Amino acid sequence: MDTYLRLSQAEEQVFVAELNRIEPSEREDIMEIVTSWMEQGIEQGIEQGIERGSLQATRSLIKRLLPRRVGALTEPINTQIEGLSLTQLEALAEALLDFSDRADFERWLATQDAT
Repeated sequence: MDTYLRLSQAEEQVFVAELNRIEPSEREDIMEIVTSWMEQGIEQGIEQGIERGSLQATRSLIKRLLPRRVGALTEPINTQIEGLSLTQLEALAEALLDFSDRADFERWLATQDAT
């Protein structure tokens, strides 16, 4: 459906021209459909934005807390953390409270590669 919402400037001009050729009552019906699609697209965008924000905030918090528990994070570990999903990051946030050393963290990370 989002394919239909993304019009180039030329396509939009054609759409408006065609819309102007249609009877006013039919035009209203078409615009209701377009508006509905736009609303759905906006809602989807908001949901994705919230999810991305949550992912970034969780990742940032973990990157601040982990070094206090296991020492400095290397670039490969940072890369692995960047690749974790929100669900995995949330699990890591809980698990890091139980880490007593870097080996605990590395074992936890190794189990994430397997999933």
